[in-house]
Amino acid sequence: MSMVDHDSSGHRPGRRGDAELAAEVRAVRDEYAEEEAEAAEVEAAVNAATLQVALSLRIDRELDGALKRRAAQEQISPSALVRRLLRAGLGGGNEPVLTARQVEEIARRVVRESA
Repeated sequence: MSMVDHDSSGHRPGRRGDAELAAEVRAVRDEYAEEEAEAAEVEAAVNAATLQVALSLRIDRELDGALKRRAAQEQISPSALVRRLLRAGLGGGNEPVLTARQVEEIARRVVRESA
């Protein structure tokens, strides 16, 4: 004989019924599955928009170290840092790296300093 009290429905007072609990678990699982599906869709869209191209560069140890230090400082991967730097460098359109005026000033300074 059990010493546990039961209500008129045969359940212990203060505890939810199995059906109610199962419904709540199903609702949580459905919500989780929906969130996972949305995240998968976003990831698929990002992957589809991203061109995966391996870029091989020859750089010296000093530049490699500088890239790694800056990436660590910014808390991103070196690849993400290089992508950001490439975008920033190419973002100006067709503008030359140095203007004609800057090149002329450099040439004058070199001539002056070498004389």
